Amino acid sequence: MAYSYQVTVDSADPHTQAVWWADTLGWRLEPTDEAFIRRMIAEGQARETDTIVFQGELWWKEGAAIVHPDGPSAGVGHRILFQLVPEPKSGKARLHLDVRVGKENVASTVAALTERGARELFRGRQGPHDWITMTDPEGNEFCVT
Repeated sequence: MAYSYQVTVDSADPHTQAVWWADTLGWRLEPTDEAFIRRMIAEGQARETDTIVFQGELWWKEGAAIVHPDGPSAGVGHRILFQLVPEPKSGKARLHLDVRVGKENVASTVAALTERGARELFRGRQGPHDWITMTDPEGNEFCVT
């Protein structure tokens, strides 16, 4: 049996990170459900302190997710969750995303990402494959290929 999964990224500011990565990947924020959140508070299953107002909407404070633009209705179940953690990033991650933009788009993509707060770490090559390793605004590594 095959399983579905999501990628979860620890974050100091999950909502801002979700917006940054949605813009980077051409994905969209998973919508918030304010009515559900308010109902959970009214029923005593959550507290106001469990929420945050972000870009004028009520969200769970603990995280925000992005989803592929085609969404689950098209059979695309890809999801990345950014979850709030109290500690800062402390070392190199052993897992990262490769953002595949096509060889002809690498330079312009790297320039655009740098303008949006990413930082280039190094350039790599193995045989015919080139990549640029970067960090997002919170220091999480990813590669552009």
